[in-house]
Amino acid sequence: MVNLEIKDLTKIYNNRIVLDNISFEVMDGEFLSILGPSGCGKTTLLKILIGIESATSGKILKKDEEITKIDPSKRGMGIVFQNYALFPNMTVLDNVMYALNLKLKNKKAAEKEALKMIKVVNMTEHIKKYPHELSGGQQQRVAIARTLALNPDIILFDEPMSALDADNRLGLRKELKEIQKKFKTTMIYITHDQEEAFSLSDRVMVMNNGKIEQIDVPNKIFNHPKNDYVRNFVTNHLIEKVSSIEKCTGIDL
Repeated sequence: MVNLEIKDLTKIYNNRIVLDNISFEVMDGEFLSILGPSGCGKTTLLKILIGIESATSGKILKKDEEITKIDPSKRGMGIVFQNYALFPNMTVLDNVMYALNLKLKNKKAAEKEALKMIKVVNMTEHIKKYPHELSGGQQQRVAIARTLALNPDIILFDEPMSALDADNRLGLRKELKEIQKKFKTTMIYITHDQEEAFSLSDRVMVMNNGKIEQIDVPNKIFNHPKNDYVRNFVTNHLIEKVSSIEKCTGIDL
């Protein structure tokens, strides 16, 4: 079933076309990565989907209902930012409870749900800590728990692992896939990292200069790139990375 449908979406800033008449669908429970270099339009697209920016033209439909001009709080979407966006003066538990307190109007119910989601991201032993006492990976786990607690239909991720070291990125990737499998949540993931997109996604949407170059399952994009841009940006990059790892480790991958 189609969860989200984007029709002929265009965004123009100061006579510059940032999104150029793009259309695509996201299926219910799908993990879709939007992959592209800085400035290709992927973050602008995310902001339009969540409702913090408006499109110049085009439509957004969620389960056949148009939400193009609906308030962000009524779209049934959550977002996880690159910089975690935690309240520095609140503990882990209070950060996750913050939005729940507004939604549930019941502190005990909010605390119960918050603790449940904190457990999902393996942060139970840190509930009394403040953000400055946590690593980057731990802070991002708290941000994910806070979003999950609100039970959105769709979660948007804005390069959530770009500030993390390699070990934290690998651990968080695994946890994110486990979370998606458990909750069957539709996830849209913005990234410039080819390896990240291919390891996480059911499908990958490759963007360049505000246009969709190719959208397909990772294996098809790798083996059958649609054009030279996809071949150079995705396929060749991944081949070079594998070769580099083989050279450093002496192991054939």
